[in-house]
Amino acid sequence: MAISSYTQQRALFALMCVIWGTNWLALKAGAMAVPPAFFSGTRWTAAGLILLAFGWFKGQRLWIGRRLARRMLIVAFLMVAFNAVVLLYGLRFVSSGLAAVISSALTPVSLLGFSVLMRQERFSRRQAGATTLGILGIFLLFGPKAFAGQLDMLELLGATGVLASTLAYSAGSVLARPLMRSLPPAQMAASTNLLGGLMLLGFSFAFEPGAWQAASGHWGWAAWAGWFFLLIPGSLGGTIIYFWLVRDWGASRTGTYSFICPVIAVGLGMFVYGERVSLTDAIGIVLMLLAAVLALRR
Repeated sequence: MAISSYTQQRALFALMCVIWGTNWLALKAGAMAVPPAFFSGTRWTAAGLILLAFGWFKGQRLWIGRRLARRMLIVAFLMVAFNAVVLLYGLRFVSSGLAAVISSALTPVSLLGFSVLMRQERFSRRQAGATTLGILGIFLLFGPKAFAGQLDMLELLGATGVLASTLAYSAGSVLARPLMRSLPPAQMAASTNLLGGLMLLGFSFAFEPGAWQAASGHWGWAAWAGWFFLLIPGSLGGTIIYFWLVRDWGASRTGTYSFICPVIAVGLGMFVYGERVSLTDAIGIVLMLLAAVLALRR
């Protein structure tokens, strides 16, 4: 691989981390104001239609053969439909700090585990060491604050939802990689977004209380701001980059974004809200960054 290509990949990885490091606030704002499945379904469906329209304008072939369609439906269900419903409902009952701990710590472990299980990657000591180092940093950074209070039943259910959504997203990511031998990452993102969004909307209109009322669009400015942020940089930008890196790097290596995104979130809190960082927080940040560097070395 050419040095310039690898440099571009790392630059896009950094951009994806910045985008996804600011997602939690937008997700929380949307989940508290709008039925979660409807909120995510409209966003993912819009993103899929925009990407497909762009591909059609560029003259790309949009039809997916029957051989790929079944796996595509499974990937869309795991990465978008199931993941979004369970995660956003979980965020209603659990703090964003605890959700960040669970998601950030479990993502690299589950991606590595599924990749090895499906024989896409080999288990390596360096990858395992980076994962262990990053998880230790995550718990130093978020653990004391997230677990300060005793969890009640609703919080426990919310935490279980975040855990289940993370496992589903990781499994879908690993299953998606073979599809990209036939489909470019942009078309992969478009199809996954659209299919997953339509599943979410179908579920929402059939079972979710308040979905038909939410179709009026009276959400409030905070929820709409979160929706547009999640749509444009998140779904149209970050998702394409993610699929591209999963194709070229593998799922577990790409999953090290979960060590960097929390660091970005903490940095934004310091810059925007004047939040302070303790010595334990600083050690956790350093460990997470070291883990990312170790995992991303060529």
